Amino acid sequence: MNIRQALAQAQTLGLDRLDAQMLVLHALTRDPHDRAWLWSHDDTDLDDEQVARLQSLQRRRLDGEPMGYLIGWQEFHGLRLEVDARVLVPRPDTETLVTWALECLDRLNPLLSEPRVLDLGTGSGAIALALSAARPHAVLEAVDASAEALDVARRNAQRLAIPVHFHQGSWFQPVEGQHFHLIVSNPPYIADGDPHMPALRHEPLGALTAGPDGLEDLRHIVSKAPDHLVSGGWLLLEHGHDQAQAVRQLLELAGFTEVSSRTDLAGIERCSGGQRAFDG
Repeated sequence: MNIRQALAQAQTLGLDRLDAQMLVLHALTRDPHDRAWLWSHDDTDLDDEQVARLQSLQRRRLDGEPMGYLIGWQEFHGLRLEVDARVLVPRPDTETLVTWALECLDRLNPLLSEPRVLDLGTGSGAIALALSAARPHAVLEAVDASAEALDVARRNAQRLAIPVHFHQGSWFQPVEGQHFHLIVSNPPYIADGDPHMPALRHEPLGALTAGPDGLEDLRHIVSKAPDHLVSGGWLLLEHGHDQAQAVRQLLELAGFTEVSSRTDLAGIERCSGGQRAFDG
């Protein structure tokens, strides 16, 4: 079987064309994004070991396993992050949160040499690492309840040589008594029993669901954040496609000002945030 035949067979199995190309390249131990090489070598034969590896990858993808788990990494905000089943695969939608956070950092007092940033529920470290890479003068702290997730995050930070301080614990508990200029979080926000959950069965459940309405963790973060923000500090949150209004209400009830939402590339309100009122 050559590459051209392997691609044709993958599509008859029901694989998306791009997925089929990436899996063939990965089975050949090449960069899964090197499609130029693929088309210029489409008559290259696969040996028995490569065919077996490709078939295994195809079965896993057809079963719904994320591509990031299959190839071992995911691109996020210009960074190549290692991912596996211990963490969620970073989504492009979350770059909306990163872009907004960078804008907030740029609006801080220019005399502030080391703004302090907290990433809650860091998972693979995607948000914290993206912010630290883009604004090296910021001091990044990141928290996750999962020791396994933090192992992935620390490995990413070490491999990319990006400074982030990681802590294990529940939300604000590891940073009790500390204050930040910016707090960001992409917490669990899917409701228990959501009909989309079967499609996410390969990813860690604890990083996905948050109570009957999906707002349990968002409520907790919003209620506790003012105690951990400096005067005028910002809280930015990712949430579900239909939760923007509810999250804005939570922020307003907690006393935040400048409350608003940001849309993702699909035009969906994906993030909401606000500013802690200035003292005095």
